[in-house]
Amino acid sequence: MEDWNAGRIPGQDGRVAVVTGANSGLGLSTTTELARHGARVVLAVRDLDAGARAAAEIRKSAPRAELEVRRLDLASLDSVKAFAGELVADHPVVDLLVNNAGVVLLGQRRTTADGFELHFGTNVLGHFALTGLVLDALERAEAARVVSLSSLSHQNAVLDFGDLMSERDFDASRAYGRSKLGNTVFGLELDRRLRARRSSVISALAHPGLTSTNLTPRAWEDRGLLGRVIARTYLLQTQPVERGVLPQLYAATAPGVRSGQFFGPSGRGEKRGDVAEVRPSAEAANPAVGTRLWAAAQDLTGVTYL
Repeated sequence: MEDWNAGRIPGQDGRVAVVTGANSGLGLSTTTELARHGARVVLAVRDLDAGARAAAEIRKSAPRAELEVRRLDLASLDSVKAFAGELVADHPVVDLLVNNAGVVLLGQRRTTADGFELHFGTNVLGHFALTGLVLDALERAEAARVVSLSSLSHQNAVLDFGDLMSERDFDASRAYGRSKLGNTVFGLELDRRLRARRSSVISALAHPGLTSTNLTPRAWEDRGLLGRVIARTYLLQTQPVERGVLPQLYAATAPGVRSGQFFGPSGRGEKRGDVAEVRPSAEAANPAVGTRLWAAAQDLTGVTYL
């Protein structure tokens, strides 16, 4: 995988791809490259105006890009269900789902429209429900893939199944780490369940290392002078989005990717570097944790599959 770059993405003509959080950062870069290589990409975004601006930006470098902007608010199960229903009605076959969107907040605990802690409800439960509601369309494709986005922050996190919504003891940084652990556990458990039923759908995972998206700096900058200093210090350690996006593009498009594989940067601490296969934390890889999370997610969302 050394020196793998977006120029090596194989042709995506005829493929339908869905990218959540497609209007900025890693999602925008993922959408741009998929469109440049011929895929019809659905930009699943919370803000339709932001999605339209992103589509216009993409068309500047890819005038023939086939793009659809559709509203998806992962913090609302009603929105997830509406999006999935309309998507599958228009696209009975979906070739790629990139569960990219994520929220990171600092400060006080906030909740989704359904009363879930915002990080866990959006990053984990929203994507869990979306994947289940789109799974039939993915299984109609010849070789569909689901790519789940993890983070370095998953490595030191532990899921508290007695308090998944962080009601007893909330810490924003810890809640975010737990949500990214949840994404990782989900992607690996999805792989186990797909293989158990001999599905042709691949579940792969990726993380961008430390990448200069607007997510973390924006959260810190809301916390005054010290927050702005921390944000700028963080940015000095990061790699550009064009590099950070490569692991998820590899997981989504590279020939030979196997279900259950996890990709990230190859450098020290997986912070930056070429695309490489990486290992999840022991907590993330534990099948018992996967089983418990799956059962909890089904109960919380009401979306049951596999």
